[in-house]
Amino acid sequence: MAQLTPDQAKLFTEGQNFAHLATVNKDGTPQVTPVWIDFDGTHVLVNSEQKRRKTRNMQRNPNVALSLQPADNPYTYVEVRGKVVEITPEGGFEHIDKMAKKYMGQDSYPWNKPDDVRVIVKIQPEHISGM
Repeated sequence: MAQLTPDQAKLFTEGQNFAHLATVNKDGTPQVTPVWIDFDGTHVLVNSEQKRRKTRNMQRNPNVALSLQPADNPYTYVEVRGKVVEITPEGGFEHIDKMAKKYMGQDSYPWNKPDDVRVIVKIQPEHISGM
């Protein structure tokens, strides 16, 4: 298990820094998606909708990688490689509202649909690097 440094953790929790999450498709090819990002002190958190390809990919293959570049300094980055240890709908809608506040300045996520199932993906870092 790898740990983010305090400075790295701030990049995940403060500011509007996007990450690019890489998952593995059923045929073995990579799939990359820009995502809003969070950190709970142990796990990197990504919020998604249950039907999305990245969610289905992570349910089938928990190996992921992501890179984050600070919005104010794209010449630095943090790379995390790890495993998805949990995908849960518990707290998913509350978490996406938290992310909407952080990234959009809105109290609630405006694009939820009635049949959406929001999930929180918890990623356990196994390797961390950066510059």
